Amino acid sequence: MLDADAVVVASPRGTQLAAVEQTITAGRPAVIVCDGLAETVAILKLDRAARDAGIPVLVGAGFAPGLSCVLVAHGMSWFDEVEEIHVYKMGAGGPACALVHHRALSRFSYDWRNDAWTRRPGGSGRELCWFPEPVGPRDCYRAALADPVLLHHAFPGVGRVTSRMAATRRDRLTAAMPMLTPTHAEGGTGAVRVELRGRRGSARETLVLGATERPAVGAAAVAATAVEWVLDGRVGVRGMAGLAEAVEPVGFLGELADRGLVAEIFEGDGVGV
Repeated sequence: MLDADAVVVASPRGTQLAAVEQTITAGRPAVIVCDGLAETVAILKLDRAARDAGIPVLVGAGFAPGLSCVLVAHGMSWFDEVEEIHVYKMGAGGPACALVHHRALSRFSYDWRNDAWTRRPGGSGRELCWFPEPVGPRDCYRAALADPVLLHHAFPGVGRVTSRMAATRRDRLTAAMPMLTPTHAEGGTGAVRVELRGRRGSARETLVLGATERPAVGAAAVAATAVEWVLDGRVGVRGMAGLAEAVEPVGFLGELADRGLVAEIFEGDGVGV
């Protein structure tokens, strides 16, 4: 039996599934900091076991997915109907995170389009995306990212859900090879951006939200806040869920702002990519 009120799983790729299984067996609520697509899907398949145990397991409670999901949930309230969700991220939280991103560029991405999953090659679909300063514009590409899976789970009525990751030409060319250059222990400045398109009244509108922070710091702030919500009984789910369906976004973003992770809204002409 685990001697803990809640468990945070933030171990490297390949170890998280077993840790989540042990947590469910012990009957402890858990917060999972994961961004690998395959491992996220595998963890979500434990939903029945978590429901039977009567515990919440928050999946993808980091920078992206995590903060990105909460921003989307907040943006949903601005619309009468949301038709598209697009998520972009830049930066890595450290060596393990960088390895996941490196591999993601060489694997197929999965976007939700027209009631089906669409598989596209990683490293394709270049878009120039403007992140909040000081990051600014970066080329972003398809990759094997977990955000569409978690966001479709939360908002099944949205017709199109995609994600892209910032990368350089060198990143794309070397994605299928082993990483030759080690990354910094904590990574540099990163950013997330979410873009929602839909209808508000009779008008069609686009909303862009984002944030900048070192991804390791951002992920720690999100995970710590998620644990507090679990322990305080403010999480309204049992079983597997991403943050978009588990927390009240305005309150959650307010507590993140108190920790120094402040969300921004894009205002002005030229919204979109």
